[in-house]
Amino acid sequence: MINFNTYRQDEIEQKSVRAGFCPFDVMVAGNTGAGKSTTLNSFFQKTVATVGDGVDPETMELDAYRLNDVLRLWDTPGIGDGVKKDEIHKRKMVELLYKTYAFDNVSYGFIDLVLVIVEGAKRDMGSTYSLLNEVIVPNIQPERILVLINQADFAMKGMHWDASSCTPDISLIHYLEEKSCSIQRRVREATGVNILKPVYYSAKYGYNVQAAFDFIIDHMPTRRRSLNWKTS
Repeated sequence: MINFNTYRQDEIEQKSVRAGFCPFDVMVAGNTGAGKSTTLNSFFQKTVATVGDGVDPETMELDAYRLNDVLRLWDTPGIGDGVKKDEIHKRKMVELLYKTYAFDNVSYGFIDLVLVIVEGAKRDMGSTYSLLNEVIVPNIQPERILVLINQADFAMKGMHWDASSCTPDISLIHYLEEKSCSIQRRVREATGVNILKPVYYSAKYGYNVQAAFDFIIDHMPTRRRSLNWKTS
């Protein structure tokens, strides 16, 4: 079991110092039920974020959790709970994306990167596209957007998942690879943004969580986040 509290900590700190921010702030977003809180808990290896039961949202506010001195993750309300609630939740996320700090009399974006969690078993991505188009893409640089596919264990309705080893068989791996490429393509078609190929994992069972964490750290930004990027 990887201890993510110390895993690659020196590297994260060095990258953060070179980029000019520390800690590294990551906003975690997605639909209700996608497993944002479960993903955070898998990184911390303990319950730091309340996990929802069924489709009822637990994360109603913006909560920050420090994994260590150099990495902080922000859990956000899930999208897909109704028009009025979604409007409130989206507004909170936009406000977080425009939270600033000052350095040498210049304001920079507090959030360095956005992580969008997608459900592995869900085909309808309308809410995810709405989240991307209305909240994330207009308010942060495209290269600061990463997508992860959670719930790999249920991607084929639980079929081809080995419960004893908590791993997918070859049929499920092929399906997940195709889904990852499909989401990459569909996000480009729906938003115009070219995202990196998403990594798939199961936060519930710990499958490929290290790869998901590595994906985040491997693609840390190399500079502070300018708020004037649309005009620069």
